[in-house]
Amino acid sequence: MDEKKISNRINILNEIFSTIEERKNSKDNQDSYVSSLFKDGLEKINSKISEESAESIEASENGERDKIIYEYSDLLFHMMVGLSYHGINMDDICLELERRIGKKKKDYTLDEWRK
Repeated sequence: MDEKKISNRINILNEIFSTIEERKNSKDNQDSYVSSLFKDGLEKINSKISEESAESIEASENGERDKIIYEYSDLLFHMMVGLSYHGINMDDICLELERRIGKKKKDYTLDEWRK
């Protein structure tokens, strides 16, 4: 795949995250779905992540590619809302993933990270 296309597609995640952050902090978008999630709090956000996770697993088990993409996209979106709630951004996640490259699971546990 073309590097420019990959970069543009990754930028979509940053754009979505920026919109989530704007809606979290804006008083003007109180009728938006994202604003309602933040207004309802962590319990609601976690409930949506759990719901979307279950739907993603079900789609995966059924093996329908379009449904898998759809449900995992919903899950990723709600995870991004959860990250934003905790003040964690996409760069924080990318740094963590980068730290794991080429390592075995036992070499990137939180215990190792805190040393």
